[in-house]
Amino acid sequence: MITVVGMGAGAPPGADVAAGAELVVGGRRHLDAVRLPEGAEQVVLGALTPALDTVAEYVAKERAVVVLASGDPGFFGIVRALAERFGPERLDVRPGVSSVAAAFARVGLPWDDAVVASAHGRELRTAVNVCRAHPKVAVLTGPGAGPAELGAALRADPRVLVVASALGSAEERVERVTPAEAAVRDWGAAVSVVLCLDEARTLGPVRTVAGPPRPEAAGWALDEAEFAHRDSMITKFEVRALALARLGPRPGDLVWDVGAGSGSVAVECARLGAAVTAVEKTPDGVARVRANAAAHGVDVRVVHGAAPTVLSDLDDPDAVFVGGGGRELPAIVAQCARRARRAVVVAMAALDRVPAVRRALLDAGLECDGVLLQSSRLAPLPGDVTRLAATNPVFLLWGVRPHSRTEGVAP
Repeated sequence: MITVVGMGAGAPPGADVAAGAELVVGGRRHLDAVRLPEGAEQVVLGALTPALDTVAEYVAKERAVVVLASGDPGFFGIVRALAERFGPERLDVRPGVSSVAAAFARVGLPWDDAVVASAHGRELRTAVNVCRAHPKVAVLTGPGAGPAELGAALRADPRVLVVASALGSAEERVERVTPAEAAVRDWGAAVSVVLCLDEARTLGPVRTVAGPPRPEAAGWALDEAEFAHRDSMITKFEVRALALARLGPRPGDLVWDVGAGSGSVAVECARLGAAVTAVEKTPDGVARVRANAAAHGVDVRVVHGAAPTVLSDLDDPDAVFVGGGGRELPAIVAQCARRARRAVVVAMAALDRVPAVRRALLDAGLECDGVLLQSSRLAPLPGDVTRLAATNPVFLLWGVRPHSRTEGVAP
């Protein structure tokens, strides 16, 4: 068996955890914290592959191996690599308190409703988007993806960062800072985890703009009645259902809703876990998007301005929904298609716009497809009978760029 012992974040294991081992693998501080058996070989963890190769040599000879790791080694830790290489049946895992659990404990918060994102060896943007979308997030940090970088990316967001450094050691520090303050600090190399909190939603009830929060609607492609809108100017739920399927919003993504109107698409993407930026040119539309986001308990960043001009100031998205059909539509779609990492979906009523929009998607290297959606809804008539009421036909075009998503998000 390979014994994997979690150390550091909670009460430390006894000094004799390595007793009987012929090989002990771990970080320098972990090796220094235990009593090594006489004659045992030790490997200081650096590059993972050479360490696993050494473990394999001992396993092949049925010699005892102990691996020391931080906190809970099965939570974004070395257990995954060991199980893949040697099989889970060979592992005797003795978890400690994870750094995430310890960090939330230090600030007195429950974390059963938290989202965890790893920025260790992964793209920072995934963790940033999770922080923008959710009120309570723990980010596991790494080189080049620490509190300073996270703070710089979240400088414009109403968040508080709790930076928990060297948890469980004599050098432990837990500091509460703004993203701007975090961005200008030198945090060194000992950071374990950063909590990103929207305190208005984390520490108190979610409130709507007017009145108590409404019961959370189930499912997706919600009925238009779930949103405030003007004169039925809203993406109908049939169109929204297919648009959401093609956008594929998920935790770690950034989605633009351009020409947001009521913000129904923006809100639904946020309800599915994505960070969302809604672009709307009218002041009453901006207010409506914010009201709908608040009513559904999600965080949607609203940008007041006209596309494509304001798009240049936004972070590159994973997916974009474009609604409306003005003369600027092909230019808007062209810019969105150049910058989207995965997909662009366009809804329009005008047949004349379809060729130019399709060309904009293709010219950006996206694979283009689309449909004309024509639906008829059941509508009552006097005499307890029902007729079919046709909705306006809508063209839905989408362009897709093949893309493999970065891992690192845990619900």
